[in-house]
Amino acid sequence: MSRERLLAALVEAGREHSNTAVMFHAAVSARMGLGMTEEKTLDLLQRLGPLAAGEIAEHSGLAPASVSGLIDRLERKGFVRRIRDTEDRRRVIVEIRYDSIAGFGVLFEDLVRGLEGLYATYTDEQLELILDFLRRSAEVQRAATAGLG
Repeated sequence: MSRERLLAALVEAGREHSNTAVMFHAAVSARMGLGMTEEKTLDLLQRLGPLAAGEIAEHSGLAPASVSGLIDRLERKGFVRRIRDTEDRRRVIVEIRYDSIAGFGVLFEDLVRGLEGLYATYTDEQLELILDFLRRSAEVQRAATAGLG
């Protein structure tokens, strides 16, 4: 396949991957009673631990003003709580209320199982290349998101 065709195929596959990810998370979010940005913010907090609003903005690429409303919505719905930073009492940290998300892991079971089966078809070297691509493309997308804010 020529480089031109390969790059076009990558663009198309990337768009398809993005669409399927968005649709999956839209379905998961709806089942959780959340918007997709709310669901993905919970994912950030699960992966990174409690964060300040500015850190959520930094990791998500969202504008700080958007993050304040986002945290308000998550708090009203009972998914997060604001706590004072023990080292800097002026700073507020957002943490997940794990009791509120306890039953939602089942929504991801089919996806996780399917991905584990897919990963098993690749060599360690191929997985390292895929991992590098995913990390670097996430950074490109994060920067593009911040540019829209």
